[in-house]
Amino acid sequence: MFETLSDKLESVFKKLKGHGKLTEKNIEEGLKEVRLALLEADVHYRVVKQFIQDVKARAVGQEVLASLTPGQQVVKIVNAQLAELMGSSHEALRLQGPAPVPLMLVGLQGSGKTTTCGKLAVFLRKQGRNPFLVPADIYRPAAIDQLTKLGQQLSVPVFPSRTDMDPVTICQEARVAAHKAGADTLLIDTAGRLHVDAELMAELVRLREALRPSDILLVADAMTGQDAVNIAQAFNDALDVGGVVLTKMDGDARGGAALSIKAITGKPIKFIGVGEKLSQIEPFHPDRMASSILGMGDVLTFIEKAQAVVDEKKAAELQAKLRKNEFSLEDFRDQLVQVRKMGSVADLLQMIPGMGKLKQMKGLEVDDRELVRIEAIINSMTHQERRNHAIINGSRRKRIAGGSGTRVQDVNNLLKNYAQVMKMMRRLNKGGLRGMGRGMLPF
Repeated sequence: MFETLSDKLESVFKKLKGHGKLTEKNIEEGLKEVRLALLEADVHYRVVKQFIQDVKARAVGQEVLASLTPGQQVVKIVNAQLAELMGSSHEALRLQGPAPVPLMLVGLQGSGKTTTCGKLAVFLRKQGRNPFLVPADIYRPAAIDQLTKLGQQLSVPVFPSRTDMDPVTICQEARVAAHKAGADTLLIDTAGRLHVDAELMAELVRLREALRPSDILLVADAMTGQDAVNIAQAFNDALDVGGVVLTKMDGDARGGAALSIKAITGKPIKFIGVGEKLSQIEPFHPDRMASSILGMGDVLTFIEKAQAVVDEKKAAELQAKLRKNEFSLEDFRDQLVQVRKMGSVADLLQMIPGMGKLKQMKGLEVDDRELVRIEAIINSMTHQERRNHAIINGSRRKRIAGGSGTRVQDVNNLLKNYAQVMKMMRRLNKGGLRGMGRGMLPF
C-alpha cells in the first residue's frame, strides 16, 4: 500500500544524505518534498502540517546539524515521528470483565465487518480464547447467512439470529447461549449503512448501553483514504470507539487513512486486514509500519510469522540433517509448505531490511504459484526418489512431470536448484552453520 510513498521518501533522503553537511535550507527543501509526498498519499492536511513542524523542530537542532551522519539522523527522526503519528506502540484489545466478554464491531456497509468477525475469531482462538459469533445485522439477510457459514467453516459457534428479532434481544440471548457453550468472547457483527445516519447510530448506542461492551472496534476500509478518517470521527463521536480495524491494507490505495486516523480521532489502529484469507489479520504496530514505509523492513513481524508456523522439534531435526548433509527433497518440500503458511513471498521479502531498495526488487513480481508447482513435482516422486534424487533418470523425470501436470523442464530446474542448495549447504557446513535461522529455508 505504501510503495509510492516509500519510493518518494527514499528519493528525498537520498538527496539529503548526498549533502556532506546539512543546513536549515536543504533540510527545509527536503521537508517540502516530504510534505508533498504525504499529501499525495492522502494523509490529512492538518496531520501533514503538524508532522512537518515536529520533524523540522528536531531536524534543525544541533544534534543533527553537527552530526557526522546528518542525513541518517534526519531519517531516524522521520521514522520516530511516523511511529508516533500512528500511535507509537501496539494497543491490544480490551477484554476485561466476566465471560463472555462482549466485543462490538461497527462500521459502514461494505467495510468488511462480517469477514473481520471471522478473522478475529481465528486470531482470538490462537490466543487461547473461545469466541462466539453473533450476527446482529437484521437488515441484510445475507449478513446472517455469511457469518453463519464462516462459523461453520471455522468450527466456531454462531447464534441463530433471525431477521424478525430485535438486535438488542439477539445479543442478550446470545450472551446466555455463549455462557452455556463455555465461550468467553462475544464477537458482535452489527448493522451497517451505506452512509452514516442518525438511525444507525441510535441503534448502535442502544446496543452499547444494553451490552456495555469491553471494546468497540470500528472496521474501516483503508481504500477509502481520508473518507475512512471522516467515518472514524463520526463513529467515535457517537460511540467512543476503542480502536480501529483497517481492512484491505494489501490493496493499492495510498495509505493516508493509516497515517491520519490516530492523529485526528485519538483512537489507535488495533488491527489491519492484509488479505482475503481468514488468517490474514495482524495486530497493528506503528513502529514496524514506520520502518516498513521507510524501507527498513519489518524483521519482528517476519520472526513472529516464522515462529507461528515453525515446529521447534522439526527445526532441531532439520538442523541435524543439514549438518550431516542429509537434507532431502522431502525436507525441501516441508520447508516450502512452512514458507507458504507465512504468506506471500513478495510480502515476506519486503520485511527483510534493504530488500525494497534493491534494484532487482523494483517491479519484481513473485508468483506464489511457483511454490505450488514445486510442491506438486516433489509430491509426484516416489519416497525413494525424494530421499535420493540421484536415481531420477530421464524416464522418471517424464513420469514425475506427467504426474504433477508440469513439464520435464520444470522437473529439471527443480533438481538443478536443489543441487545448488545442497552445494551451498556443504560449503556452510565447512564454515559452520551458526549464522542460519532455525527452521527456515536454507537459501
